[in-house]
Amino acid sequence: MSVGEGISKWEIAGTVSEETGVGRSMEGFSSGQHCQSGETLAELQSFESGTPSTSPLDWETDDDNEEGWSHLAQFTIAVVNKDPKKSKCFDTLHRFQKNEHDWGWKKIMDLTIMPDGFIDADTLIIKAQVQVIRERSERPFRCLDCQYRRELVPVYLTNVERNYWRFLEEKRSKLGKLMYDKARWSSFRTFWLGIDQNARHQMSREKIDVILKAVVKHFFIEKEITSTFVMDSLYSGLKALKDHTMCKKGRLKLLEAEEMPAPMVRVEKDMFVLVDDVLLLLERAAMDLLPPKDEKGPQNRTKDGNSGEDFNKDSIQCDERRLTELGHRTVEIFVLAHIFSNKIEVAYEEAVALKKQEELIREEEESWLAESEQKAKRGAAKKEKKSQKTRF
Repeated sequence: MSVGEGISKWEIAGTVSEETGVGRSMEGFSSGQHCQSGETLAELQSFESGTPSTSPLDWETDDDNEEGWSHLAQFTIAVVNKDPKKSKCFDTLHRFQKNEHDWGWKKIMDLTIMPDGFIDADTLIIKAQVQVIRERSERPFRCLDCQYRRELVPVYLTNVERNYWRFLEEKRSKLGKLMYDKARWSSFRTFWLGIDQNARHQMSREKIDVILKAVVKHFFIEKEITSTFVMDSLYSGLKALKDHTMCKKGRLKLLEAEEMPAPMVRVEKDMFVLVDDVLLLLERAAMDLLPPKDEKGPQNRTKDGNSGEDFNKDSIQCDERRLTELGHRTVEIFVLAHIFSNKIEVAYEEAVALKKQEELIREEEESWLAESEQKAKRGAAKKEKKSQKTRF
């Protein structure tokens, strides 16, 4: 693209695809510096004859409804430098709609202040990698293609961890408050131990699809670039949970089972089921140490020879294990918290309210009986007085 003419065309490396397919093999992406949209130089626009263009890509779609099509897409725009390590990559998660011509960014990049290496032979190269994320009820987790995810995970792992830490700390704090309130905890224990085994069994399970819808609603935030990584991590964690359940049935290697922490939840057909008494699980969830934080911070990926590639491979595998571990822990805590808050605690509050109502009724009855007795005594006393006056 000639600098003198402004940005007249884009070099699109790779392809735009749907669901799990994305543009691939774009040299410079993996070694460039990534930013989220909204950061310095992160929001770009193309120029046609000096006029900003905000028209989105012409997505092929079979959605034909009155409001027009709507697609969620995650994409990376790379402004290429001669030195791949200096290339600038900008990541965005954005919803494209037929009636809203919006690329997901608003700012303009001034070509006259571009650093050395970006403009070569009077040409600026911009590359795009896009994944359209289909939204289907039977596939609630909106995940990235494996290769695309691996390119971005080192950059956003720390942000994903923060999301999980906030959630886990919040749930742990809530459960801790329940147990530290000795009167309430004692009352809850009395209620729970007073329920018959069948009722406890029924309240300790929930349908998988109900939980997963709640998980996605809680963790997937549109325009948050980390949302797709969180979804992928939760999907991996769910798979690990299912695998662990299968392992208990003797279908996986013992070594894999030993690497997993003691489970809180198991999968039975279409249900999540608590593996132990809820009192024990609540205590464990409140007291268990959280997975240690990764203090590395966002990483820029480099490939300097074979040793660098080996390091990259080991690092990626470590990151993916970390995401699976966090996803697994989060799914279990989410299931426990959901079942407790939406079933067990509701039943407990209803029992407490019923008990208070019964006590109030009993107090009113006792008060009425006491008042009736007083009236009867007063009446008897008056009657006695009258009879004494009559005798005299």
